[in-house]
Formats: sequence, structure tokens, C-alpha cells
Amino acid sequence: MSDKIRVKLVRSPISTKRRVRETVKGLGLHKIGSVSELERTPSVIGMINKLKHLVIELKD
Repeated sequence: MSDKIRVKLVRSPISTKRRVRETVKGLGLHKIGSVSELERTPSVIGMINKLKHLVIELKD
């Protein structure tokens, strides 16, 4: 298991709840197609699980 995780925003958070949009920003994602590389921590994994309908995890 690596210590980094890369996520990509593939769907728009426009019609989602405010809390979901704030989580997208918290992960460092802005536009559709933007990629963010983050430390693999329990909090980041939880945020990604909340957004599994909007993001994908990129493999190296």
C-alpha cells in the first residue's frame, strides 16, 4: 500500500448538497478532470468514500 492516492473528479458536484461540494474542495478538486494527489489517511479515504459517485481513484 502506497502512502499517496490520486483522485480525479469525473462528475460535476453542481446539483449536490453543500456538504458534498465542500468535501470536493477539501480534496483539492476544482473542475471536472482535475486530479489531486493526497496522503493516504483514514480521513482522506472517508472523504473519497463519500464522493465515490463523483470521483475515481487513479492507478499508477
